Amino acid sequence: MRAYFDKLLTPNPQQKQLPLIYPLLIALFSGAVFSFALAPYHYWWLAILSPALLYATLRRRSAKQAFGIGWAYGFGLWFVGAFWLYTSIHVYGDTNSALSVGMIGIMALVMGLFTAVQSFIYRRFFPETPLTFAPLWVLFEWAKTWVFTGFPWLFAGYAFTERLLDGYAPLFGIFGVSFVVLVLACALVEVLNRRVFWVIPSALLVLGAWGASKIEFVSAKNTPPLSVSLIQGNIPQDLKWLTEYQLKTLGIYADLTQTEWGRDLIVWPESSIPMFQSDIEPFLAAMTAQAKKTNTAWVTGIPYWDISGSEAAGRPLYYNSIIANGAEAEGLYKKQRLVPFGEYIPLSGLLKWVLPAMQNDPSMSGFSRGEQQQHPLSIHQQHLGAAICYEVAYPNLTRRNASQSDFLVTVSNDAWFTGTAGPLQHLQMVQMRAKENGRWFI
Repeated sequence: MRAYFDKLLTPNPQQKQLPLIYPLLIALFSGAVFSFALAPYHYWWLAILSPALLYATLRRRSAKQAFGIGWAYGFGLWFVGAFWLYTSIHVYGDTNSALSVGMIGIMALVMGLFTAVQSFIYRRFFPETPLTFAPLWVLFEWAKTWVFTGFPWLFAGYAFTERLLDGYAPLFGIFGVSFVVLVLACALVEVLNRRVFWVIPSALLVLGAWGASKIEFVSAKNTPPLSVSLIQGNIPQDLKWLTEYQLKTLGIYADLTQTEWGRDLIVWPESSIPMFQSDIEPFLAAMTAQAKKTNTAWVTGIPYWDISGSEAAGRPLYYNSIIANGAEAEGLYKKQRLVPFGEYIPLSGLLKWVLPAMQNDPSMSGFSRGEQQQHPLSIHQQHLGAAICYEVAYPNLTRRNASQSDFLVTVSNDAWFTGTAGPLQHLQMVQMRAKENGRWFI
């Protein structure tokens, strides 16, 4: 194995290449460990080492071989990094263990194609040109925000959310941070290959990040502070959508809120009300009246049934939404980006026979996408940009909402993924969105 790594770092055209199985296994392992650079593990240096191993492994390989190596890397990356989906599919999707793992494997194979194509292009058109590896990587990170409707997870830059390189976030966003990470990964290989001049641009990039972190890119508005209460009901997901438990859920949240009336803003989580607004109008009216009485703005997640829109479309239109009611509060936000295998199932028409829960639970497959252009919520004469759960993974969507808002709120129901890395990876993205946009995130 030592000989193999020597060949990686000092490729010699006269040397006979080792069998392809070696780079495939190294790539698979390198991709699998990448997610440990992110939350909740925070081994940030793996975000440099993992791509560096892929970069080194691709040297002297044909474009066809590079495709396979990149696919192995991508499969390891997504199978391990997104294995938190297992809980949603197995426990709440009522799918057996083997099939759940198989579905994650299929997802990893599909998402792994990004790295496969990226590696193929690199070796086919830009062989032995280190400066193209980083921009290609970032280009394919960006592609993950829209191809296959988007699954923008596991970006290299997130490993540095609370570390030195995030100084670039307000300037260039997550993609700029990822670019710097990948340049450092390539530089590591080149320096080990005795091209020591790569130390200079690497040092300059790190110094630039340090300098950028000292700049105040935004200034605070001269407005009164808001007092905010976040209410967490901790409702078990296997009970939440049961008809016989719905009223109890409402009671739990109402009771928890009693001591918080009088705050400027009270926020309930995503779909904390497990019923359509049309089914609980008296409850909503009572809560809104109490909010107005105590001069409180009340924001809650709720499934929203667009009755008039459904009639026009000729089919039910259900939205995962946020509503704002109460004192100086109004607005409705409909979620635009839905979680694959959580809120909708890709190719659901073909998969309903293996996911029985999809037949009964609208949260599993029945939600529609909200419009791209939506007004922010209005809270005490301030604009509140909204993002529901998975949407904060989309940099451009959050930036669009932030551009017309004074601050941001995200509500989530990560209990679907209890005990996994998913919720903490999610939180890390929220932190990056706040840094990118210079907005407080509730």
